[in-house]
Order: sequence, then C-alpha cells, then structure tokens
Amino acid sequence: MSGVWVFKDGVIRLVEKPQGVENGGGRRKVLVYVPTNDVITSYELLEEKLTELGWERYWDDPDLLQFHKRTSVHLISLPRDFSKMKSMHMYDIVVQSRNVFEVRDA
Repeated sequence: MSGVWVFKDGVIRLVEKPQGVENGGGRRKVLVYVPTNDVITSYELLEEKLTELGWERYWDDPDLLQFHKRTSVHLISLPRDFSKMKSMHMYDIVVQSRNVFEVRDA
C-alpha cells in the first residue's frame, strides 16, 4: 500500500493519490529484468521471464493474470490489463523472485 498519511481535523488517514501527486511524486515506475536489464513492457515478456524461472500460468481466475510455482505456495496476481499494473504489483514480483527483478523510476 502506498500513499501519503494526512492529518486533518484530528483524524489521520492514508490518501492513495494525493492531489497533484501521481505514482509517488510524479515518477512512473518500471519493472526491470536484472540479468539482461530489460524493461518489462508487456505481459508476454513478463510471462517469458517468469516461465524461465519456473513460474507457471494459473488459469483459475478469469479476472486476473496469475502465476505460481509448483514447489511453493507463492502466487503472483496481476490485473488483466497491463496498463493497470501498479508499483505494488511490481514489488510483489520482486519479493517473490529475489535478485531477478527490480522496480526503478522511469
């Protein structure tokens, strides 16, 4: 979860997209495949890289694009539309595939 904590009228709350700020201060994030320094620009490219790492496509949910590893309980869930992938999805991939992917500022 990302955003800015705002304190107003004695109440603190998390604002996901504060007015005038997009994607953490206006910086767009990209997912990078570290071994080749490739920026992931489509789900086709991401699926290719994940397949090489032992991830398999999970077809159970028609609303999500999901990948899993047979040897673990890990599951990567992504929005069906690549343009709706947010930094939280990218960081999920990074955490589950350590030292292979990075999230960088575009």
